[in-house]
Amino acid sequence: MRIYIDTSVIGGFYDKEFEEATIELFKKVEKGDITLIVSELLEAELLRAPVHIRNHLDKYSKKQIEKVELTEEAKVLADRYIEEQVVSKTSKADCQHIAIATIYKVDVLVSWNFKHIVNLKRIRGYNSVNLKHSYTMLEIRTPKEIL
Repeated sequence: MRIYIDTSVIGGFYDKEFEEATIELFKKVEKGDITLIVSELLEAELLRAPVHIRNHLDKYSKKQIEKVELTEEAKVLADRYIEEQVVSKTSKADCQHIAIATIYKVDVLVSWNFKHIVNLKRIRGYNSVNLKHSYTMLEIRTPKEIL
């Protein structure tokens, strides 16, 4: 299974509220059941995180992580989410995560961001824009939901 993760998932590994499900998710990565899809956007966001969070992905082999880029196509799709008012322009990075996951056709995007990503109204909005512009629907879930 190819799972796109955002920064909140890595942070969740070190957060009492989210650690149990997040640790289980990463155990599946270690077993080879899951390939993490990691974008250059996530890597840029991690540069601002505490060292233990910034270096978390270093624990996993290159075979367990697929790196993807924020393409021009993904930037355009992210802007469409904002233009169609799924979220406001202050959530541009979240839109870029959604767009990257859509463009790379991951099995699911996993996040702990309930305000802008794992939110039924937002998920419907993102998928409405995806379908309108000939992209596939994107599964968006928390780590707990996919275990």
